[in-house]
Amino acid sequence: MKPKQLFIIALFLFVAGACTETINVKLDSTYTRLVVEGSLANDTTSCKVILTKSADYFYNQPVPAVTNATVTIEDGASIWHLQETKPGISGIYRPDELLIGKIGKTYTLHITLNEPINNHSEYTAFCKMDTVPRLDSISYEYHPEIGKNGVYIITVYAQEPKEPGNYYMFMLYRNRVLMTDSIQKIRLTDDQFINGSYIHGAGVMFVNQSNDWEKLFPGDTIMLQMSGITKEYYNFVQEVQIAGFNIPLFTGPPANVVGNIDNGGIGFFAAYSVSKAKTVIR
Repeated sequence: MKPKQLFIIALFLFVAGACTETINVKLDSTYTRLVVEGSLANDTTSCKVILTKSADYFYNQPVPAVTNATVTIEDGASIWHLQETKPGISGIYRPDELLIGKIGKTYTLHITLNEPINNHSEYTAFCKMDTVPRLDSISYEYHPEIGKNGVYIITVYAQEPKEPGNYYMFMLYRNRVLMTDSIQKIRLTDDQFINGSYIHGAGVMFVNQSNDWEKLFPGDTIMLQMSGITKEYYNFVQEVQIAGFNIPLFTGPPANVVGNIDNGGIGFFAAYSVSKAKTVIR
């Protein structure tokens, strides 16, 4: 194997290892609580808040939606109202006007329930939108010698900021369809060993060609989204991944993973910045 290939694989194993830090996660039965699954980014498509009720870890039925709530997001200067996409049914809330987040600002989510949960009707969460490097480009390395059918390692090229303590999330699209469509599939890393450096072909995604949902073919367009996230959201995603919940990206965990919702609510309201780059499989 060429030295460059060994280097890329080593980098990938390091990044993957960063996602498996041991964190103790409780999976006890608990009283019903509000679950908040919220996201806000600095683009036009990522603002959404989903409200449901919690369920125990071994509860095997769909969790009930929380409907008819009043939901707002504010930044200290402006307030945006979110409307339920199917009033009284869905529990999914989106802004009624354009909302594009700005890096450096702190956003406040406020929820007022139509009916209280565990004697609470008011819930609040705060999240700052941190910076993200601009992706100059992405590439890939195909390694047929790894696994049964080989793997693609997606690599990035970008200048990492000089300020320490940055945390990043990676999501992958194939032909405009999100491949990392559950929280178990996304990848995380921090800048502990790359702070202020130019990222020259570091591997951040490991696409296993033995899995049908991951298969890439010549002509496929892949797009990598790199997001700057807070340390708190980084820890939250790690905890959910370690607990092993097979849930959509912003679906609240059915247990007491630590989030940023007050008054006993669980889940997370995440504000994050995004940078995207594409390439075509040859």
